[in-house]
Amino acid sequence: MNHGARTHPGVWALAVTAFAIGVAEFIVVGVLPSIAHDLGVPLARAGGLVGLYALALAVGTPIVVLGLAHLPRKPVLLWLVAVFLAGNVLSALSTSYAMLLVGRIVTAIAHGSFFAIGATVAARLAPEGQASRAIAMMFAGLTLAMVIGVPLGSLIGNGLGWRVPLHAVAALAALALLATALWVPKLSMPPAGKAATQLAALRQPAILSMMAVTLLGFGASFAAFTFVTPILTGITGFTTNIASLLLVVFGAATLVGNLTGGRLAASLGWQTALRRMLVALLVTLVALALLMPYKLPMVALLFVWGALAFGMSPGFQAGMLTTAERDAPRAVDFASALNISAFNLGITLGETLGSAMVARDHMALTPWAGVALVVLAQAPLAWLVRRSSRSIPVPAAG
Repeated sequence: MNHGARTHPGVWALAVTAFAIGVAEFIVVGVLPSIAHDLGVPLARAGGLVGLYALALAVGTPIVVLGLAHLPRKPVLLWLVAVFLAGNVLSALSTSYAMLLVGRIVTAIAHGSFFAIGATVAARLAPEGQASRAIAMMFAGLTLAMVIGVPLGSLIGNGLGWRVPLHAVAALAALALLATALWVPKLSMPPAGKAATQLAALRQPAILSMMAVTLLGFGASFAAFTFVTPILTGITGFTTNIASLLLVVFGAATLVGNLTGGRLAASLGWQTALRRMLVALLVTLVALALLMPYKLPMVALLFVWGALAFGMSPGFQAGMLTTAERDAPRAVDFASALNISAFNLGITLGETLGSAMVARDHMALTPWAGVALVVLAQAPLAWLVRRSSRSIPVPAAG
């Protein structure tokens, strides 16, 4: 079966934008010392360009999506890509930390809103029963950015100046704007309730449970991943150059995992796929904690870890869309936005737990924080599974 022929070109346009967004989000990490030196700010303050980006995304996304609920999807996507482009141009032209931070915040809000609405558009463009695969194709642009865009952008930024890769991202955004205009079709307006109706989704136990699964399951990897470079160099004993190469391996694994996870969610159902991958992630994090000093096992674990950590992303988002279509059918885009916030709150939670452990000289124990979060994620997922099995008639279960 030729799956590629069934992929709507509009999904490819979404993936192009996702690639640009992925580079914009993560490129700052690779050139942070250069930014701090050039703008004359301490490195710790420059780190706010990462943390405040995630915070702006988590808080701003639901608010923006709520405000855009009654507008046609294609024009909304075009405006969001245009705002993303403007934020990157502002960042690239920044002459002060404050100006750069404003550009990053503008970019972050467009980023989150694009993914929230883009996921629902990708699902609508997919053949029946293949929404998870379409969402995975869109998210593949984000993971591909980690494999190619970020390492290349960091190399260019550290050699030619940190503004150069930001200008390149702006050029990518312009390409994404053109692809969206050409390939994303006009779609009929999905049913959307008033603001109060959509906000009522926050009172739905199933919506909150799905957010908890995403927050805990995705955040589980970031207690250790935030400090993966010092772990590889300070505990495993790799050189800095080898550690950088291994991050490319991790990035390649995220791409493989994302596409595989989308297929699993489509074939097994998002609930079964997430249950299996969460158990596999738990085993991987335990192995990571126990085998951290050994080089060969760490190389293999990095690949498995990356594949599982990002392989769950299509399942998380497909799970939220399915849950919202059933429990909050007039707030599907808003529920999608809430889940995008949950992804980023999960990153914040994992990083906070990891930082607390590192501050107490317990870097080697950071994977155990992830193990705890995976265990906690099982409870809301089990509740959703039981709830679904009670409400679906037995003859329709197959």
